[in-house]
Amino acid sequence: MNQILFPDSLVERREDGGRIVLVVMDGVGGLPHPETGRTELECASTPNLDGLAVRSSLGMMIPVKPGISPGSGPGHLALFGYDPVRFRIGRGVLSALGVGLELEPGDVAARLNLATVDADGRITDRRAGRPSDEEGRRVVAKLAAALEAPEGVDVVLRHEKEHRAVLVLRGVGLSPRVGDTDPQRTNVPPLEPETLAPEAERTAALVGALLRRARELLADETAANAVLARGFAAYERYPAFEERFGLRARAIARYPMYQGVARLVGMTAEPPPKSDEGVAAALAERYGAFEFHFLHFKYTDSRGEDGDFDAKVAAIEAVDRLIPRVMAVAPDVLIVTGDHSTPSRYRAHSWHAVPVLIASPWTRPSAATFGETACRGGDLGIFEACHLMTLALAHAGRLARYGA
Repeated sequence: MNQILFPDSLVERREDGGRIVLVVMDGVGGLPHPETGRTELECASTPNLDGLAVRSSLGMMIPVKPGISPGSGPGHLALFGYDPVRFRIGRGVLSALGVGLELEPGDVAARLNLATVDADGRITDRRAGRPSDEEGRRVVAKLAAALEAPEGVDVVLRHEKEHRAVLVLRGVGLSPRVGDTDPQRTNVPPLEPETLAPEAERTAALVGALLRRARELLADETAANAVLARGFAAYERYPAFEERFGLRARAIARYPMYQGVARLVGMTAEPPPKSDEGVAAALAERYGAFEFHFLHFKYTDSRGEDGDFDAKVAAIEAVDRLIPRVMAVAPDVLIVTGDHSTPSRYRAHSWHAVPVLIASPWTRPSAATFGETACRGGDLGIFEACHLMTLALAHAGRLARYGA
């Protein structure tokens, strides 16, 4: 056994133990519908998750701290056992890693949105109508071919998914202390890239020039005629997941950003499946080669951001239908949760606690359904998400006893 630092810094790990599967239904937490008093998860027909709840420990997780609405990066870092306050990273680096870019310490990356602006320069759609991957790639390739790199700086532009793209700047004297140009709302113009620290003046000027040039190049586009930037971050190396927890880990996710956060902590990112069914099916492939498996499902979050309660219910039900395929590998520990809440009524990530289910031979079942109300009464109580890995390792028999 080797001494390692867990989120609670108390215990040693055992080299043997069970395999862990973490299923993340992105943004699964919700708020009650005004007419029914039930959340999206509680309105959904989820016979498989309910069947698991009958024999599982239930609880509620706070992704970061009470009242803090997390981004997907901090939300997932917490699930992986990294304190999201101590280990801070911007969305740009996660997106860059997710599309397979090899970053060097000091590289500055930003997440880009293709967007639509009107004749007066006001944003009418922050996501340019959610274009297909093919259309998004076409527009980004058009930009990449025409944008000129400033002297002394390498510029990489890469399509990520649908309306999303990634910008990476490499050069001497760059800083990530640049403000977002995405105002996170419509009917207003994009923000100017604000300098948040004196050392970022050159970087902010470079970004501003690149975005203005992008606007010129996209003037003939109907939908994607502007670019918004957010999540500026400088790359740095993180302590590896396997070194900390003794687990060979992999990620099975369709969206590059979630592959990126997994790669950031040293997980193996599998080639992205083309469907959610493919995510579940890929679990059985090479299952024995890893002790930790992270499966990600996105649409529960997307439909919440769209403000579509019924569509989010349907997205939850679609994941529930895949649970038998997950169970077919007979995981020693199965965790089902989300990285944050995205209530349809709120139409964005929120600070509300997230339901969590842990199925193993060592649980204290307390309810017959999986939902916020049932989880609030579960034996796990309410805890910060960065402690989930400690619980997972304990249920997998991978932790030694604390003290004599």
